[in-house]
Amino acid sequence: MIFKDYDFLQNYDLKNFEEKVKIYKELLSKFNRIHNLTHLKNIDENIFDSIKILDFYDFSKAKNIADIGSGAGFPVVFLAFLLQSNFHLFEPNPKKAAFLRTLKIECELPNLHIYKEKVQEYKNTFKADIITSRALMDVKPLLEICKNLKDENTVFILWKGSEIYQELENIKDYE
Repeated sequence: MIFKDYDFLQNYDLKNFEEKVKIYKELLSKFNRIHNLTHLKNIDENIFDSIKILDFYDFSKAKNIADIGSGAGFPVVFLAFLLQSNFHLFEPNPKKAAFLRTLKIECELPNLHIYKEKVQEYKNTFKADIITSRALMDVKPLLEICKNLKDENTVFILWKGSEIYQELENIKDYE
């Protein structure tokens, strides 16, 4: 994938990003053979889907970004390759958390913090400016399990399918 062709990425260090993407792909291939972390076939398409949000939302003021159910790192790892925010990844699966820790070391990402626990079990010391998640669960239970990380200013950015409209309808009276 040629990232320099996308206008929304012009203000980022694309050489560094592409180097980290290469490391990511190599590690994912290695871990996937043993641990079956993901069934995704088109990694480049999913990377693009992960970073396309930068064309729509300004992350520049976000100090803390929490990702719930980080799995193999989509979408938040690729945002961490580009942004200076602190990224807090919650992944209770030991194999996936080990992959994310290895990725943090190999890509030299001091702004990446991996928690091998469920978000609702975390005794937090921060409030997230942004909470992300990719197709983990319905919106309402996600809001519930994130209550210790959010406040009235927290923005949720969710990678969801077409069912999102019904899920949002179901929470319109949520407090």
